Amino acid sequence: MVTGTGEHNPVKKKLLEGKPSFGSWIQVPHPAVAEMLSSCGFDWLAVDMEHSDASVSEYSAVIRGMYARGPVPMARVQENDTLSIRRLLDAGAWGVIVPMVNTPEEAEKAVAAARFPPKGIRGTGFARANDYGVHFNQYLEASQDILVMAMCETRESVDNIEKILAVDGIDGIFMGPYDLSMSYGIPGKTSEPIMAQARRKVLDACKKAGKAPGLHHFTLTRESITNIVNEGFLFIALGVDASFIQSGAKAALLAATE
Repeated sequence: MVTGTGEHNPVKKKLLEGKPSFGSWIQVPHPAVAEMLSSCGFDWLAVDMEHSDASVSEYSAVIRGMYARGPVPMARVQENDTLSIRRLLDAGAWGVIVPMVNTPEEAEKAVAAARFPPKGIRGTGFARANDYGVHFNQYLEASQDILVMAMCETRESVDNIEKILAVDGIDGIFMGPYDLSMSYGIPGKTSEPIMAQARRKVLDACKKAGKAPGLHHFTLTRESITNIVNEGFLFIALGVDASFIQSGAKAALLAATE
């Protein structure tokens, strides 16, 4: 099952209840972007620390734009590294999406970095996450609700999916369709039968383990989103800030010139 109770994390609570949770990516690390997206009604927003030039200090500034606006602040960490995970959690992230988790050992490493002893190796200290020590003990207790999602981006990860999901503390799997297609030698061909088989295997494994399947989804139509929800995905990232800006601008220009 997904760990924790969800009392301190509305996203985790939804996943525990088997309800879909919708979020999106921030790749433009500016607080104004977070403020604008936070007014749209997303359950969560994840700053992409892997594929952007965002620093930890910029991450802190960005998630300030989310405060009291609704979305749970999350991050796709730079890599499956103890310090990378720890620093973003200390900065205030309530969920980490960990790239390139291919083995159960790598899953254990991600969980250990996100959990305090005795369940992990995360260090303690005064930080933004605990209001610089003011709510130190309360945060230690609430931290069980931090979400840890392992990314499935390679054939090796698909092959090991049951073992990865068996790791205590992994709350779910987040599929990266494009990287996965590259791993299968069919870059960008996410509709190929082998991709559908991989997707089905991950979904079935998540259902069996009682953990949340996630997906990055770019085809933003009611029909396509309804289809992936009906398919069983729960932790769903819709688009990305950069594409929202580009598509909106292109639509405005097209309306003016067609």
